Amino acid sequence: MEFEPHVTVATVVEKDGRYLLVEEHASGRLVYNQPAGHLEAGESLQQAALRETLEETGWKIELLGVIGISVYRSADSGATYLRTTFSATAVEQVHTSLDTGIVRALWMNHEEMLASSGKMRSPLVITSVEKHLAGTCHPLDLIY
Repeated sequence: MEFEPHVTVATVVEKDGRYLLVEEHASGRLVYNQPAGHLEAGESLQQAALRETLEETGWKIELLGVIGISVYRSADSGATYLRTTFSATAVEQVHTSLDTGIVRALWMNHEEMLASSGKMRSPLVITSVEKHLAGTCHPLDLIY
């Protein structure tokens, strides 16, 4: 069988010390995740991050940089994800209709996320926020 990792993007959107998350249905349970999703044909990673965040949260954002690139293997499905995580700031909320499977968008601070760690979709959610808190941010032109 051919190895085909899923190419995904995620955004760590910070506003006033809180982070934009989604509560979504995944693997038969409700979990928290960053706005995230798959790269679609013909779009850049940056375009995918902007689109996914808008579709899942209703927020327009401005990308500030790249937090990192990670490879993650889901224990639930066995699928491998190549995820590019962006740092972003919230610009404006433009609508409240959200993607299928998304229950709501919400804001949490780091401590609230740690207290809810068992509800995170993957360890990458908190790890990405902690990298953001540590100041990890590479220029957007890292991706070309």
